Amino acid sequence: MYKRTNWESKGNRSENLSPPHYRIPGAAWGAWGVLIAVAAVVGGSLDMAGAPSISVGLSVGGVIVLAFLLLFAIKVADQWEKAIVLRLGRYHGLKGPGIFWLTPVVETAPVWIDHRVMVTPFSAEKTLTKDTVPVDVDAVLFWLVWDAEKAALEVEDYQVAIAWAAQTALREVIGQMNLAEILIGRALMDRELQKIIDERTTPWGVTVQSVEIRDVVIPQELEDAMSRQAQAERERQARVILGESEKQIAGSFADASQSYRNNPTALHLRAMNMLFEGLKEKGALVIVPSSAVETMNLGGLMGMTSLAREAIEASGPGSKLAEEG
Repeated sequence: MYKRTNWESKGNRSENLSPPHYRIPGAAWGAWGVLIAVAAVVGGSLDMAGAPSISVGLSVGGVIVLAFLLLFAIKVADQWEKAIVLRLGRYHGLKGPGIFWLTPVVETAPVWIDHRVMVTPFSAEKTLTKDTVPVDVDAVLFWLVWDAEKAALEVEDYQVAIAWAAQTALREVIGQMNLAEILIGRALMDRELQKIIDERTTPWGVTVQSVEIRDVVIPQELEDAMSRQAQAERERQARVILGESEKQIAGSFADASQSYRNNPTALHLRAMNMLFEGLKEKGALVIVPSSAVETMNLGGLMGMTSLAREAIEASGPGSKLAEEG
């Protein structure tokens, strides 16, 4: 089903298009009011002077006609706009900004061109990428009219034409790019769109300043799959980093073992330090393998200590006092 765009929903012509040639400025209304007042004063004066009714009517009617001619002859263009003047249907020239005059009936100003930077939002819905993924893309176009004559005479409705040109260019660019390129290469996509749209609108007297991609929407199922893929990739990287860490740790241990290889005393000190660190915590229980005890010669030391203690206890109190002395 055809879906109406933002600019079509406002009517056949955009709201920002130039107003019709009969737009009347405040200055024209002021001149019209003054002339109507003059017509009333003139009519009253002639009537009081006893002038014939036909003379009074012609005088008042003439002033009123002049007032209505001025009403449509005086035009005022704002600082940012210019009026296209047609004389009997043929292009005559540009008028504005400021006040200017039109010859009633002979000249008209059907189109008023705005020279400010204009903003046009456009989008492409359910458009297939190069790898056949449907995406919705929203973008904004910044443009301005550099030649008012071409914008008025070369295209019927330049604002609607620009919007359609931007939308078709967006669909064309999407079809030439993969999804990954669209997601990570928005700057490249912006430049490509600007180039294509500018080539199409230059003959209309319009130049494109910039194009900005606002949002790229992909199907929810594909978004979930990409999220799982990204999570799996992060887990893989974490495992690789962990493996590299283990490899570095093993290398450090291998280097340390070379230092202990020919130095048993250093190895014993290191082992005893490990036991000490383990026993520092209150209530800690350290289980030491028998091979480690034999390596550190802890069993012999403990046995000698026990024998000395037993000999002291067997010698009696005197020996104990002698030992204490």
